[in-house]
Amino acid sequence: MKIAFAGKGGVGKTSLAAWMADLLARSGHNVWMIDADTALSLGQASGLPAGALPEPLVRRADLVRERIHAGGFLDLNPDVGDLPETLAVDVPLGGAPLPGVAAGRKRLLVMGAVTNAGGGCACDANALLKAVLAHLVMDRDEWVLVDLEAGVEHLGRGTVAHVDGLVVVSEPSMRSLLTGAEVGRMARDLGLNNQVLVVNRHAGGEVPDLPGLPERSILMPPLPGLVRRQMTDASVLALPETDIVDAALTRVLALLGG
Repeated sequence: MKIAFAGKGGVGKTSLAAWMADLLARSGHNVWMIDADTALSLGQASGLPAGALPEPLVRRADLVRERIHAGGFLDLNPDVGDLPETLAVDVPLGGAPLPGVAAGRKRLLVMGAVTNAGGGCACDANALLKAVLAHLVMDRDEWVLVDLEAGVEHLGRGTVAHVDGLVVVSEPSMRSLLTGAEVGRMARDLGLNNQVLVVNRHAGGEVPDLPGLPERSILMPPLPGLVRRQMTDASVLALPETDIVDAALTRVLALLGG
């Protein structure tokens, strides 16, 4: 199953992606974790030290030249089937596997963000990013979790059609929910209708019925263990509230049909 996570910056979507990947791996599934957010924090949220993170694909000028300009011609549909295994790093589990289960494998691939800063043509690197992401989403029969920016443009129209579900993450605030509604609307315009809203750090009150918000929702309570840790440790795994997190994400998977 292929699941994308999107929402306004700072709402906790990277934490949700890291928690989901860890739950799946502890349940015996192999998982590809794709960091396609500009913050590039999925690896550290999953317990990797900064020095162990893979180099973002967008910075691999050698690969861009090799795959996009193979044979001296611009190739916007390059062969990238070997790149995930070549570029990804293994991510440790945040806890013990579930009883009676052999642990799955978590692998992280960092995409990076394409900008024009510093000159050069961003379209070449962007073509390689999209090709790798499309390969993982469309051609791999494995769990793939994609941590996106606020929008869904990174997926592209052809790729988004092959994503099985979208988790729209929001804080319990009007600004965040309005962003979530816009993300939901954009995704539906691209044909991605299987959506679940996760209201993170919800401490009470009704969630407003905004046009565009996913109809199905999960309320994630504040996690004191995470609050105590986050000033000294980037990892969001192995919290005292892991059972609460696992139960909420199991419900998300059920709503998405996973």
